Amino acid sequence: MMDVEEFWALIDEACAEVDAVEPDFDDRRDAIERACEERLVSRTPAEIIQFSLRQWQLRDHAYRYDLWAAAFLIDGWWSDDAFMDFRDGLISLGRHWYERALADPDSLADHPAVRDGGNVLVANEDFNQVAHRAYRRLTGEPDGLDKALEASPEAGPLSAMTEPAGARWDVDDGDEMRRRLPRLAAVFLD
Repeated sequence: MMDVEEFWALIDEACAEVDAVEPDFDDRRDAIERACEERLVSRTPAEIIQFSLRQWQLRDHAYRYDLWAAAFLIDGWWSDDAFMDFRDGLISLGRHWYERALADPDSLADHPAVRDGGNVLVANEDFNQVAHRAYRRLTGEPDGLDKALEASPEAGPLSAMTEPAGARWDVDDGDEMRRRLPRLAAVFLD
């Protein structure tokens, strides 16, 4: 089985491999996906299911309004789908950035892809499909991971979240964004 420590070890190993050769952030996203997928296909189907469950749990743990506001500043979107992609992208940055962002969403202003305010998205929609592709490659079952997740008793509580945690505020209010996320606001609003 794959616990959260093994999950992060796999992600961080893939990040280290990619960061050693891939300086461009947009290309890095694709390379991280490939590196994680290659690591997963060497695992068992049960471990791929566990990887997917851990990713789901971490994504749910980051389902917070303060991170959503940070995502709005960085990626410019305010929708459930876009925020899910942002959280997957945050996970794909590795444990260090994920945990930093959860402790202080404004700390994302320090990330190299964010701090210059360029046209770079943290969101990574395709990272959500890494486990699905690996499972399909390993088992030959196109919908096998979805079926396995539906059958998993761990998956039940993960679909229960309907509202992000924390206080919601008006992300269109520049003064409020500057007060709550001053460093990100300095990059994207000023």
